[in-house]
Amino acid sequence: MQLAHVSIDQLSVSAINMRHSKRAPDISDILPSVRARGVLVPLLIRPNGTPDSFEIVAGRRRYFAAKTVADERGEAEPLPCAIMEEGDDADALEASLIENIARLDPDEVAQWETFTRLIKEGRGIADIAATFGLTEPQVKRILALGDLLPKIREAYRREEIDTETVRHLTMASKAQQKDWLALFCDPDSRAPRGWQLKQWLFGGQSISTKVALFPIEDYPGLIVSDLFGEDSYFADADLFWQKQNEAIAAKRDAYIEAGWPEVVALEPGQYFHSWDYEKTPKKKGGKVIITVSQRGEVECHEGYLSRKEARRARAQGEADEEVEPPANPSRPELSGPMQNYVDLHRHAAVRTALLDHTGVALRLMVAHAIVGSSLWTVRPEPQRAANETVAASIAACKAEAVFGEKQREVLTLLGSVDEDGPVTGGNGDDFALASVFARLLALPDDDVLRVLALVMAETLCTGSAIVEALGNHLGLDMRGHWQADDAFFELLRDRQVATEILADVGGRLVADGNASQKVKTQKKIIRDFLCGENGRQKVDGWLPRWMAFPVSSYTNRGGLRTADQWAKVQTLFVSR
Repeated sequence: MQLAHVSIDQLSVSAINMRHSKRAPDISDILPSVRARGVLVPLLIRPNGTPDSFEIVAGRRRYFAAKTVADERGEAEPLPCAIMEEGDDADALEASLIENIARLDPDEVAQWETFTRLIKEGRGIADIAATFGLTEPQVKRILALGDLLPKIREAYRREEIDTETVRHLTMASKAQQKDWLALFCDPDSRAPRGWQLKQWLFGGQSISTKVALFPIEDYPGLIVSDLFGEDSYFADADLFWQKQNEAIAAKRDAYIEAGWPEVVALEPGQYFHSWDYEKTPKKKGGKVIITVSQRGEVECHEGYLSRKEARRARAQGEADEEVEPPANPSRPELSGPMQNYVDLHRHAAVRTALLDHTGVALRLMVAHAIVGSSLWTVRPEPQRAANETVAASIAACKAEAVFGEKQREVLTLLGSVDEDGPVTGGNGDDFALASVFARLLALPDDDVLRVLALVMAETLCTGSAIVEALGNHLGLDMRGHWQADDAFFELLRDRQVATEILADVGGRLVADGNASQKVKTQKKIIRDFLCGENGRQKVDGWLPRWMAFPVSSYTNRGGLRTADQWAKVQTLFVSR
């Protein structure tokens, strides 16, 4: 490409530009930089019919920012540009998307629009994946947005619909999408979302292809896949059960041929409670119990006898005698649909009653956050360190030591045997959930709130805007939790920043006098001030601007994510 400075009045935005729109773009984040330093990154342009006119393939936001500055100052400087050779539209589309992915991330709908145009230009999925550094399933996922009605795509672009809901909507027919969209647009109705949408689409029973015992290619009915291509479902539940029952019968016959004395297939939805059985080898009469969930999942429990049968075998004292075959299990009291009927009515009544018992609800919520369930997934913050230096610093941190002590106190309150791990991060076990709930019901409100605070603290996301909001709301003074350590000085390697920190601790005259020194020398002087050594007056309670609440930076270069996070939410917590 040819690099040149081009007058702003010779430029216009190309229709090929993936961010082309009649509305002016949001340039609030780059406008201060353009005011101060101009446009530094060249725009990507190509000739537009005449020698003196060009269209912008990539760089629309920089172009609008430069026009704004020109209007403010009454004069416009030429913009740095990389001029493409004349080529086809597909090349320009690729260049536009590649250039923009490296800057302001395009949303999935914008990517879909561009990928669709590339397909029409003759590009294949493999070509697009290789060009943009994506996998083919990722490209297919983005292209699958084309199966959605335009109004649904636009709602997804505006973040009015979450990813899980869109994922399920891609499995809906056009008629179902229209019905759902009517509910979504009706202020008096509530459109189903998430897992409820999946139930709505499949008439209450969604069965994943992952649970099938039979080869998927043997299923003659329709199979629908979601947006990500990771999950697929049987459209006809009755046809699935026909094929699944045939496969279960074949599996039972295979066990009998393998020498198992008995194979018992429980009714769908009937649970296998391991505590009612004893593990027993095949040669001593152990049998196979096959369980089937309402969602079609099949589990085979090999080598079990009921406790009554096991006691009978031990009483006979003949280990090699074949255990008398037990009677076939009786038919369950409730059929699957009747059990579902009972479950839903009891659920409706219990959750309505819960609304009037806020103390119980609080304890139940805390129990769910600790243990998890099929509907709750709460993970403790992993606190991943970038390297061993950072890890060692955090391990020796005073705040972490205090946190660990309070964590052990809460584990003791909950009666936990393990007093070294996190409180949260359970596996969703029903019995464990009920156990923690029962424990919390026995605790006074103050102790429950201590547990709640610890759970929230364990699951607070590192580097998030909410950390900045919380620290500022609490008026947190980091001087009680942090002081400069070896790791801080090892990671401090920027001369400009080191000079400004030196001005913080030693004054501007000292900083300017040592501005040309190596960073190593500057850091030594900073240490001398903090320790009161080598004739330097000791500075107590110093905090770098990065550690204070509210946070601020030492330069105008940007790149301080902490400050960016605070800027997002500052107006919500600071009145001006």
